[in-house]
Amino acid sequence: MSKFHTPVLQDKVLEYLKHIKKGTIVDCTAGFGGHSEALLKLDQNTKLICNDQDSEALKFCQKRLEKYDNRITYHKGNFENILDKFQDESITAILADIGVSSYQLDNLNRGFGFDSPKLDMRMDTNNPITAYEIINGYDIVSLQKILKNFGEIKEYKKIADLIVASRPINDAKQLSSLIKKNSYNKRGFHPATLVFQAIRIEVNRELEVLERLLESIKNSNIKKCTVVIISFHSLEDRVVKHMFNKWSKNCICPDYEPRCICGNNHNIGKKITKKPITPTTKEQQTNPRARSAKLRVFEILR
Repeated sequence: MSKFHTPVLQDKVLEYLKHIKKGTIVDCTAGFGGHSEALLKLDQNTKLICNDQDSEALKFCQKRLEKYDNRITYHKGNFENILDKFQDESITAILADIGVSSYQLDNLNRGFGFDSPKLDMRMDTNNPITAYEIINGYDIVSLQKILKNFGEIKEYKKIADLIVASRPINDAKQLSSLIKKNSYNKRGFHPATLVFQAIRIEVNRELEVLERLLESIKNSNIKKCTVVIISFHSLEDRVVKHMFNKWSKNCICPDYEPRCICGNNHNIGKKITKKPITPTTKEQQTNPRARSAKLRVFEILR
């Protein structure tokens, strides 16, 4: 099973977290345990919370890391509320690698891939909403909104019309073939890539849960903590960039105020990475799915 999961930007994750010598590290998306295992090896005095919403991934993670059981707490669920579950822990680092795993993409039964006989795309299989319900049940205006906002697709109206006119669409292979046959995309990747991205984001509420995680970090009682976020598309990276910029500002007065009236004391730390860290050419060659990854780091100091 380990062949399905190659941790992205692992050297950089360890570089930015190597100073953590105590407390608890929260791995919000433990997956198959690649980053988790590397973090446990950094220092034997640290503990780890391994969280994931994918039951299959979490079971494998537990088996892989069984020799570290006395230092790990496992939790199944979405990371949006993970800090609320562990308020009494001394959290010194938070890692969130928020991409879809290779296992999820390659497992045809999960419905993420272009050739899948299913139309699912759920990271948590207990989620009541699947891609099938969205593709076959959403009205045309809702589909247009998803394709425009979550896929940033110029032809969002045309594709929404096409989907509605072609219903029922029963599996991912049928959907990807439909898009490919009727697309003018010339950008070098599969024409259905952005459509699948948009639907997947809607199914899993990906931007919403990321925003909630970041808000929960800001509103927590954590005094000192390194936050590392790895995103895989521009929409996610924009959310992280905006929030880290917001966290680093002392003054939060609106632009129309002639002088500061907020107290000028609102920052909760500092940005460690001014620009996102991206994989090296070598890593992209050995793990092509890493090519779109972007890593940002923030140090909470309050």
